[in-house]
Amino acid sequence: MTIENNQKIPNGFSRREFLTVTAGAMAFVALGGFCCSPGNVRFTLPPLPYEDNALEPVISSRTMGFHYGKHHKGYLDNLNNLIRDTDYAKMPLENIITATAGNPETMAIFNNAAQTWNHTFYWNSLKPGGGGDPSGELKTLIESSFGSVDKCKEAFADAAVTQFASGWAWLTYDGQNIGVMKTSNADNPMTHGLNPLLTIDVWEHAYYLDYQNRRKDHVNEVIEKLLNWDFASQNLAIVAGIL
Repeated sequence: MTIENNQKIPNGFSRREFLTVTAGAMAFVALGGFCCSPGNVRFTLPPLPYEDNALEPVISSRTMGFHYGKHHKGYLDNLNNLIRDTDYAKMPLENIITATAGNPETMAIFNNAAQTWNHTFYWNSLKPGGGGDPSGELKTLIESSFGSVDKCKEAFADAAVTQFASGWAWLTYDGQNIGVMKTSNADNPMTHGLNPLLTIDVWEHAYYLDYQNRRKDHVNEVIEKLLNWDFASQNLAIVAGIL
């Protein structure tokens, strides 16, 4: 099942610390690496779940240095500055995202909050020696939703490759089926009432140093060699209540 984005969801943390479920089909992924103090949130950058060269040769340490150390950190620093001494400084990151989505007056806060969240989710969507096929309940649901794992991978790759300009491709769960969607800029499935299971970043800073304009090659390499299906299964287990 493929959903277009115009059709209006680390190592060192347990699954229950990393993921929390809200009412209904929506699941918010609580990124335990974001530290804050009561009353005035000051988010801190979670560590990568692996060394910065661990995803080579698909993603170089040079790309990781810029992507994590400059882009991800930049979004987080901007967010902290934007929410200082506001009511948003008292909210968890996921609540900031949902509270500011779709409001032009809070677009800057939304963009930086969502990009901060998206990137931490992305790092955990990848792992050294990843790829292959999912297993267990996730595989069963993928096969019932797409017909086969290969067709799911094809849809996931197509969403990533065809996302116009900057954005993300997502594997999602709506409470019954596994789906694929793409979102522009900072948007993510949470603002569409869906649960994210995996993501691929297709902003140019995610691949341009290594692949230049060959986004398709990058996406295929990520899917075949880095996707963290265990992370997707853990997310599904939480939101579907099948721990």
